[in-house]
Amino acid sequence: MFFKTLAILFWAVAVTGVQAEVIQTGAELARIEEMASGLRTPWGFGFLPSGEVLITERSGKLRRLDEDGWLHDVAGVPNVVARGQGGLMDILIPRDFARRREIFLTYSKRQRGGAGTAVARARLSQDGARLGDVTTILEMTPGSDGGRHFGSRLVEARDGTLFVTLGDRADPDSAQDLSRHNGSILRITRDGRAAPGNPFLGRAGVEPEIWSYGHRNPQGGALDSAGQLWAVEHGARGGDEINRIERGANYGWPVISYGVHYSGRKIGEGTARPGMKQPAYYWDPSIAPSGMMIYSGKLWPAWRGQIFVGSLKFDLISRLSGQPMQERERIASSHTIRVRDIREAPDGSIWFLSEGRGALYRLTPGG
Repeated sequence: MFFKTLAILFWAVAVTGVQAEVIQTGAELARIEEMASGLRTPWGFGFLPSGEVLITERSGKLRRLDEDGWLHDVAGVPNVVARGQGGLMDILIPRDFARRREIFLTYSKRQRGGAGTAVARARLSQDGARLGDVTTILEMTPGSDGGRHFGSRLVEARDGTLFVTLGDRADPDSAQDLSRHNGSILRITRDGRAAPGNPFLGRAGVEPEIWSYGHRNPQGGALDSAGQLWAVEHGARGGDEINRIERGANYGWPVISYGVHYSGRKIGEGTARPGMKQPAYYWDPSIAPSGMMIYSGKLWPAWRGQIFVGSLKFDLISRLSGQPMQERERIASSHTIRVRDIREAPDGSIWFLSEGRGALYRLTPGG
């Protein structure tokens, strides 16, 4: 496999005064502009119909980026356990936000025995200054000690139900235990109940919200043009995966993996077992993937349907496509430092959060 390392061509300053970097991608020249800076460990973001952007910070702050480029704190965020990898994490702005003004957040919530990933629903005030009617609609069971593997991406399905990705909380065997939420992807209604049509509804001793299981720590999710859910998850030492998520499927962790333990010891039984799904793609060595986008092709037609994944380890954005899937390009610049989240804006531009820079950037075609 051949990777194209992108060369930085030159620096420019936009007419608006926003500093920009122009890079050569596999498609054409692309321009990276800084849209917000001074963020502290940003985790997720979403676009409001007004053109404003809501951004989460893991410490527990929700920030609103207005159309003039100013950041404002949004009050009313639920109390979070900001420890280790946990805190205030993802945000989802549903398609019907303009009518209902509801948003959804994931966060690490204090529980008996430790903390777990929870989902909150809230209503954003008309002036965007505060959250009201904040309700925790779901929390993973049971609570777990430690600060690792919260998962925590939210994806709205075509029917309005919500997918929630949950990590194994560093308890690998729990990902094969259907009586627990650990290491699974859930499908829930907007009030937190198990969604109709879930695969394990009515089965005794099984958490009915589970849609798929056998996941280690999925930190990215997106729908393709057909409404199919895809997810990206962290492996151990090697074995980061992209998976096509199917109803009721078992993705194998920790029984099968393409990685090894950090000690070098073999994981489980190897790389395959009947009844367990194979990844659509895996990285070895690991890139530490977080955030995932499937592009519409609006501004870059050649990229239609392609998958973009942020890397926390190698400071880049991975672009993938094909059957079998292949990594086509590694988009790297001085701004792609610990890319935590990546999303397509309504106009087709590509935005990403750099945890390392504490900044939000926009990628557009041209020099």
